[in-house]
Amino acid sequence: MPMSDRSSAPSARPMRSDAPADQPPPDIAEFIRFCHRRRKVGWPEIYDEMCAVAARQDFHGWDNDELARRGLTFTLFEMPRLSGWVRHVLAEPSQAADQGLPQPLPQPLAG
Repeated sequence: MPMSDRSSAPSARPMRSDAPADQPPPDIAEFIRFCHRRRKVGWPEIYDEMCAVAARQDFHGWDNDELARRGLTFTLFEMPRLSGWVRHVLAEPSQAADQGLPQPLPQPLAG
């Protein structure tokens, strides 16, 4: 079929990278923090550390299969979700404090 004959209508199924970055399960967030404490890097560099930790079962003895049972896989298809989870977890205030970054000051109540 020539390109000119194809529909220009958007696909009914959104691209995975367009999907909102949902929050990871608490135990996966803990795994991400564990990996980040070991190697203070962000996405995508932390991916290598996460794979190594899973291969060595350094986090609670969990391997790739156990992480997959909990919702984390290292497949190319799941990469957008995993990167969103990592960014979400590393953006949490406790992570910023671990990195020595300035914390936002509480705003006084108007009144």
